[in-house]
Amino acid sequence: MPDSAELETLCQQLAQALQQRGWMMATAESCTGGLIAGACTGLSGSSVWFERGFVTYSNLAKQQMLGVPESLLVAHGAVSEPVAAAMAQGAVQQSAAQVALSVTGVAGPTGGSVEKPVGTVWFGWQLAGQTLTEHHLLAGDRAQVRAQTVQIALAGLLQRLQAIA
Repeated sequence: MPDSAELETLCQQLAQALQQRGWMMATAESCTGGLIAGACTGLSGSSVWFERGFVTYSNLAKQQMLGVPESLLVAHGAVSEPVAAAMAQGAVQQSAAQVALSVTGVAGPTGGSVEKPVGTVWFGWQLAGQTLTEHHLLAGDRAQVRAQTVQIALAGLLQRLQAIA
């Protein structure tokens, strides 16, 4: 798990990458409940590059705030690749941000299933007209799964920003 200094450094690097492009970011969070937005806005001056955060814990919130189609939620469940993608897309569409990240998962200790055990997290990133997704099965207790999710989501966005020429 990252410590607070590592997380702050990651947020600073992300801030720099976004500011170099004149872009802002948005977050669409379910299992992290706003921890990613909190990490970003923990930096002074983050209003230059952090546009907004959506905490969409319920399926209804995902539909109302991000425009996630109910049909996707019914067909695939909230913790799924299509929903992570739709959340990231919706965060860009419902904000003034150019890039977004999304997370939806099972942090535990309850809520897991054979198909989606505790620690299952889907990530989405929307940038440069592309939607990218990734799946991780994380180990640990609820706090550890959530902390790892924050780290992976932010590092994933930074990596994808750096890959854009």
